[in-house]
Amino acid sequence: MMMKKTKLLLSSGESFDGMSPKQQTSKTFGEVVFNTGMTGYVETLTDPSYSGQIITFTYPLIGNYGALPENYWESKKIHAAGVIVSTASEFFSHSKATQSFLEWLYSQNTPIITSIDTRQLTKTIREKGVTSAAIVDSELNPTDFEDINSQHLVANVSIDTPQIIQNGNKKLIVVDCGIKENILRSLKKFPLTIKVVPFDYDYSKEEFDAVFLSNGPGDPIQCKETIENLQKVLHQSKPIFGICLGAQILALSIGCQTYKLKFGHRGQNQPVMHLDTKKCYLTSQNHGYAINEQTIPEDWTVSYRHLNDDSVQGIVHKTRPFSAVQFHPEACPGPSDTQHLFQTFFNQIDHHVSV
Repeated sequence: MMMKKTKLLLSSGESFDGMSPKQQTSKTFGEVVFNTGMTGYVETLTDPSYSGQIITFTYPLIGNYGALPENYWESKKIHAAGVIVSTASEFFSHSKATQSFLEWLYSQNTPIITSIDTRQLTKTIREKGVTSAAIVDSELNPTDFEDINSQHLVANVSIDTPQIIQNGNKKLIVVDCGIKENILRSLKKFPLTIKVVPFDYDYSKEEFDAVFLSNGPGDPIQCKETIENLQKVLHQSKPIFGICLGAQILALSIGCQTYKLKFGHRGQNQPVMHLDTKKCYLTSQNHGYAINEQTIPEDWTVSYRHLNDDSVQGIVHKTRPFSAVQFHPEACPGPSDTQHLFQTFFNQIDHHVSV
């Protein structure tokens, strides 16, 4: 693939020279973040939680196993706004690969810039925090950069109409804020009727046995309808479980505050501790916001904590079947050490008696 000189510009003033495919012509804007995973770029790029973000892969060689078929994807398309790598492999070796990494990005209309010193870029992000960025052929004015998180990104990735994807003994409402396919695969292992609804769908007057809140992109404060609909059913004490953005939405619905992390947690080796058992787990994570521990109500407690920065990684109600985690127990990519949380949630549904 023929390449040309391009630039990565940060709104904080830094500039990095790189190379992009010659046919790549448009300017690309997004929030630049970094992901520390050594593998899993297919699942990462198709994760709707990365909508609006330009992903820096810190591993120096990306694309060596090419692009895998759609049954490996976490949604129907690439959601990331762009890709930053040190080296993009044009050649690949995998029995199931369908095309090269660069060909896949081009087919998905996803811009890339290569030959970037991703170590220096990551150090810049860690020092100054995530920032708006652009992949361009020339210089930009400071006013050209956009704050991606001021947009309602969840509205762009959620489904439009409710869908029943499985029938079973009890009914689970799944609120789609940008749900990953492997979360649905994990939930479908249990004998549940699964109704997936849009982020702003009001399910409060329907018959159901539990609520699941999915992952998704952007600032959770933008999800006002999602929060309000959840608040309408909290008094019913039916089991509720949230993952990633779902954890933040559950927290906001009970009066907590959230805040933006300096550079977030993105990768497949994020260490957390379960505070009750003192067991530690390696987890897959992708989020830029966290729950303010000082605002958690007295009838709730922190269940998991990040071992690198002590941030809240899970909350649980002291008496009701409400809980959520910041990390991704479904993995894809990453370790499945905490997959048992889906079984715990199902057990709550299966044994719950309405009060």
